[in-house]
Order: sequence, then structure tokens, then C-alpha cells
Amino acid sequence: MAGRPRKFELDAAYDAATDLFWEQGYQTTSLDQLLSTMQLSKSSFYQTFSSKKDLFERCLSRYDEQAIADMRNRLAKAPLAIDFIRAAFSQLSAEVQKSPGRRGCFIMNTVVEFAQSDKRIAHIFQRNMKAMRKIFAEAVTSAQSSGDINEALDPPIVADFLVTTIIGLKSQAKAGSSGKKIANIADFAVASIMKE
Repeated sequence: MAGRPRKFELDAAYDAATDLFWEQGYQTTSLDQLLSTMQLSKSSFYQTFSSKKDLFERCLSRYDEQAIADMRNRLAKAPLAIDFIRAAFSQLSAEVQKSPGRRGCFIMNTVVEFAQSDKRIAHIFQRNMKAMRKIFAEAVTSAQSSGDINEALDPPIVADFLVTTIIGLKSQAKAGSSGKKIANIADFAVASIMKE
């Protein structure tokens, strides 16, 4: 086992722990599995994290922050806002064709596991949903201005629809729905908001 991770190694340790938690959930992931995956001794683990729960919350919060930053970056780089929306759904369709994409949404899996009984996790979930809705609402407003999305639609409601559809598609993928079915629903979701 390695010693306490140096600062530049923490990212790799977080990535390894996040993958394990995402795959197995919090309850069924043991400390021994975490130590092995993160390549840490028990003493090094407790010098860096106060508990398994502390590590889990840090992984979840980090995942949320990275996912939202990635969304903002993709929207900023998209030639048109509608391209960002299309890409979000086509990327989702492509992800669920691969085995890791069948894990569902890490944040939603966590909410289901804890049944919203944990205030810290509920806060991370609410923060994630709010940020996703805001980004999609900005994209919808921009796409309406460029004539790609029906101007009669209310951007916050469309954003809620898109976020809810993404969560539903990830849940369906986890439950074993076919890639074709996921792709068809994703295509329909985007087509349903387009200007005729």
C-alpha cells in the first residue's frame, strides 16, 4: 500500500473512489475495497478523510462540480445553442451503449439509495438540478433567439423537461433498456422542442 497521497495524487484517488461508489453504491462499498482501489493504507486514508461518508460526500460534490463545469464549457464552445442541446442527448445515447454508461446517474443513484434522508446529499442533488436547469434554460433562450426552438415555449419549463428526460434515460439505461430505445427517446425529446 502507498502512503498518504501527495496533492497531485488526490485526483486519481478521488476518481478511483468515485468509480467504485458509482458502480456499487455507498452501503455495499467496503473500506477495504476503497483502500485497495485508492491504493492507500488505513492510516493514510484517515489522515486524509475523516470517514468513508466524508470521502463519499467529497466524491459526490466533486462529480457534481465537474459535470456542471463540463456542461458550461460545452455550451460556451458550441457554435449554436441548439448544437449544445443536440450534443447533450446524442452523447447520452452514445454513453449508454458502453458498459460504464449503464450505471445510471451517480447523483440520482445516491438520492435513491439514501431516500433523501441525508441533508448534505439532498443539498448536492438540489444544487446539481438547479445548475443543470439554469444551463439548459440559457441554451433554450439562445436557441429561441436564433430561431431553432419554438418561441412560444417557456425556457425554464423546457429546461425542466430536458433535465427530467436525461435523468429518466439514464435510469432506463441502468434498468437495461436497449440503446436503440434510448436513442429514439433522446431524438424525440430534441425534436419536440424544435421550431417547425
